[in-house]
Amino acid sequence: MTTTEPTLPRKAGRRRVLGAGKQLHAGPVTYVVLTVFALVSLGPLVWTAIAASRTAGRLAQTPPPLWFGGNLFKNLQAAWDQAGLSTAMFNSVIVAGTITVSTVLFSTLAGFAFAKLRFRFSGLLLLLTIGTMMIPPQLAVVPLYLWMSDLGWSNQLQTVILPSLVTAFGTFFMRQYLVQALPTELIEAARVDGASSIRIVWHVVFPAARPAMAVLGLLTFVFAWNDFLWPIIALNQQNPTVQVALNSLGTGYVPDQAVIMAGALLGTLPLLIAFVLFGKQIVGGIMQGAIKG
Repeated sequence: MTTTEPTLPRKAGRRRVLGAGKQLHAGPVTYVVLTVFALVSLGPLVWTAIAASRTAGRLAQTPPPLWFGGNLFKNLQAAWDQAGLSTAMFNSVIVAGTITVSTVLFSTLAGFAFAKLRFRFSGLLLLLTIGTMMIPPQLAVVPLYLWMSDLGWSNQLQTVILPSLVTAFGTFFMRQYLVQALPTELIEAARVDGASSIRIVWHVVFPAARPAMAVLGLLTFVFAWNDFLWPIIALNQQNPTVQVALNSLGTGYVPDQAVIMAGALLGTLPLLIAFVLFGKQIVGGIMQGAIKG
């Protein structure tokens, strides 16, 4: 006795085949929504540039200016000189770059260990790692400052770098990604071929984790560049980061709001440049990771 598999109706099957390769197109509502979100997102940045191109007197008037003025480069130069941004920019590149590289590297290694390696108390250690994210960072300021003073690192860049070499968020983020993106069979096959642990990490783990590493690197760089609380406590105006240096623009009886906005614009430009240079690779990495998942 032979059995036949159920078949779809001919019209339904044809409709399914015709729709399989069809490319979706965005409608007018989609473009309107995206335009509104883009304008809302760019609004603060555009207003900062407009305010940086005006004078303090014009900013104090009502209504405020809605278009660019002719003092942009003058205010940018004043902010650069008054805040000493040449030293601050160099220090921020060192601090943010070191923190980004170390966080991505160590978080990937720790995330791989929690995701694919079996060792005692792994669940408890992961729970403790996640639990540290619930502790307000303000609670660690005083003991951290005393510790750095005992090491003789006051007003030095390593005081800002050391506490951020690895983060609990980065470890958890990489762990969650590698659980799905890295097949266990691939690691076992590498071990059967005689690959060492270092070779497995370099040739198997890092290529599989590249999309998540790119995203984590961008988030870490932005956070490290914009960090203000700990650098303002640990550093002084002789050896500042960008955010600490910009704080000096707001001092005085009558701060120049136009110069402050110009300094804020200068402090934001490196982040915009980084996203323009690496945004395509990061978005491509995200899409690649989504397809693999």
